[in-house]
Amino acid sequence: MSGILNSSIGRKFAMALSAFFLMVFLLQHFSINILSVFSPDTFNEVSHFMGTFWVIQYLLQPVLIFGVIFHFVMGFILEIRNNKARQISYAKNNGGANSSWMSRNMIWSGLAILAFIILHFIDFWIPEINTKFIAGDMSGLVNPENADSGFRYYEELVHKFENPIRVVAYVIAFVFLALHLLHGFNSAFQSVGANNKYTKGLMTFSKIYAIGIPAGFIFIAIYHFLNH
Repeated sequence: MSGILNSSIGRKFAMALSAFFLMVFLLQHFSINILSVFSPDTFNEVSHFMGTFWVIQYLLQPVLIFGVIFHFVMGFILEIRNNKARQISYAKNNGGANSSWMSRNMIWSGLAILAFIILHFIDFWIPEINTKFIAGDMSGLVNPENADSGFRYYEELVHKFENPIRVVAYVIAFVFLALHLLHGFNSAFQSVGANNKYTKGLMTFSKIYAIGIPAGFIFIAIYHFLNH
């Protein structure tokens, strides 16, 4: 593994795989959250399953956390190495003319997303972990309608989006996510060698995903803010 990560191609390939993994998670996360708009009861049931099933909690959740950390650390490493390479390239030509704004600023959109993840953990993940493993009060998980105890999935979601400042922060973060994905998705396909007759279709799909998923999360935040 260390040998693969020591090569430029190996690092880009590993970065692409972690990106695909996180994009699958993002789609799954959106699929659950959108239920809060159409069916709060179903949202509570699915969230309860995801929040208590031991395979997800003790196996998949640590893998997800590792994937997030790996992706950001590898992103910073690649950015540092790319900046060193650009110093020579910029001395010969206009670097901005050969790359898009998004590709040159992936580090900044990545930092904005990282800040959002920290906020998201503070808003939802840490309170849930506290309820389950520290306070030990599972009543709100088992019975989400119990408003006096435990972590209540739908109620917590709606409560967080009552604050307009938090909603604005979420919207800005998902705009940065869209910008990040618009370049990152195509870059990931290229890193794994997906340059073939399906390239045009993959690029179209990546644009739909990169714009559609963040727009969907923005819709959820604004919907609950307007309807709380």
